[in-house]
Amino acid sequence: MKKASGFFAILTAAALTAASLSGCGGGEGGAKAPAQAQDGSKDVKGDPGELNIYTWAEYVPRDVISRFEDETGIRVNYTNFEANEEMLAKLETSKGGDYDIIIASDYIIKVAADEGLVKELDKEKLPNFKNIDPVFQNFFYDPENTLTVPYGPGIPLLVYDPSVVTCQVTGYESLWDPSLKDSLALMDSERVVMGMALKAMGESFNTEDLDVIQAAGEKLMGLAPNVRVLSQNQTQDYLLSGEVGAAFLFTSQVALALSQNPDLQVVYPKEGLGFGVDAAFIPSQAPNSDNAHAFLNFILDGEIGAQVTQQTYYLCPNQASYEFLDEEFKKSLVISTDDIPNGEFIQDVGPEATALHGELWTKFKAALD
Repeated sequence: MKKASGFFAILTAAALTAASLSGCGGGEGGAKAPAQAQDGSKDVKGDPGELNIYTWAEYVPRDVISRFEDETGIRVNYTNFEANEEMLAKLETSKGGDYDIIIASDYIIKVAADEGLVKELDKEKLPNFKNIDPVFQNFFYDPENTLTVPYGPGIPLLVYDPSVVTCQVTGYESLWDPSLKDSLALMDSERVVMGMALKAMGESFNTEDLDVIQAAGEKLMGLAPNVRVLSQNQTQDYLLSGEVGAAFLFTSQVALALSQNPDLQVVYPKEGLGFGVDAAFIPSQAPNSDNAHAFLNFILDGEIGAQVTQQTYYLCPNQASYEFLDEEFKKSLVISTDDIPNGEFIQDVGPEATALHGELWTKFKAALD
């Protein structure tokens, strides 16, 4: 997030409000049918066609989508999912079809790629691929940088309101303190929250030891009395409203919370940080692959990349964007790339461990009802 003279990838609590996100994304419930000629065919002379994006709600800014449509004539259909696992199930059912661009988390992309559901990028159609900062490349889910474009790198953090929280918050283990009963908000993310319990036990996010995973699930059940909110979207709002006193939030949500209440305290868990990258990929049987490449190249433009970053509040993976980032956006740092080597990726742990994670997560969510 700075000019090319040095790397300045940041996440910030800038003086932007959550309202900037409320207009993002298409939020449509399903893809529109492509335009048809009078004979019923899907090819209309001169019609550039459509692009079907599948990701979380409001994750691609609405003004970015509108500008892409205006500049290319391509119609964008935006459909959202609630969880990575939901996305993968849909992708498996469609055998890599239906959607043209999917933005999802690293570990689930690795699973999809291993199943042959991810298309190799045509770099000749992506002249702006060179703008990607090398810091955000060569990760486990795409070691040769042939499948994905990094979109939203970040580190989940603990945040609490010191005016209402009486216990000392130093890490994940602090969230089990009885004083936080019915006063905790968590993101609704299976592997992230299960990973938090594993880290609190001194274990890796990615252990495949079923006994250890089972113990983490049991530990997580002990946290249930403290959890008031389990939500994937706008989880920071519960902290800002005073409904909860502490929260475990995605990086973007931390920034949004601090932008509205700078008195909130951010905690880098003593047990260790997580780190993850949401990335964009083209499914193996994407119906509009050329349009997908056009969109990826579009968001890799320096100016457009800055526009995306300043509305999603994640680290900026586009080194050509740094000079376009507003100074107000740069003022207050929450994390930087110095934190990345200390963070652990969540990765695929194989079918048995994955199934157990899912079983334990279902029980935990049921205990919150």
